[in-house]
Amino acid sequence: MQSIKPIVGIMMGSQSDWTTMKHTKLTLEKLGVPCEAKIISAHRTPSRLVNYVESAKERGILVLIAGAGMAAALPGAVAALTPLPVLGVPMEGKLLGGLDAMLAMAQMPGGIPVGTLAVGKAGAINSAILATSIIALSDEKISINLDKYRAKQTANVNEDPIDEIQ
Repeated sequence: MQSIKPIVGIMMGSQSDWTTMKHTKLTLEKLGVPCEAKIISAHRTPSRLVNYVESAKERGILVLIAGAGMAAALPGAVAALTPLPVLGVPMEGKLLGGLDAMLAMAQMPGGIPVGTLAVGKAGAINSAILATSIIALSDEKISINLDKYRAKQTANVNEDPIDEIQ
């Protein structure tokens, strides 16, 4: 059985980031966007980083999503190595709750952009939706999937409040 080539690459600095970044993968799968997830540390596996990012475009990757905490070096390093869109997901941290990572991603020098999302699970989910929105600009099937996903979100919001079932 031939597998579908991924068009979104998901990266995280360590295994512990998977608790958050799996929500990116799950959301992309719901949207019908082929993806792959890799553990790639800007500090501990720099050769892996360079090899993965520099080959991404030729392998058909259209958007890269990088989750990182603390100094948040991974998204910036990725953005420095590729012209592809890079989305950064700050991990929740023990010291500043992820604010440190978010600020590090948002303060990239001019010319090396990282689209910075919210801290944690919400950012992971939104990174998938944003990546899908980028791809949907030139892929009709993905665009239809995104429209259906958003319509389902809208349909799931009650107009009138209900008492919670206990």
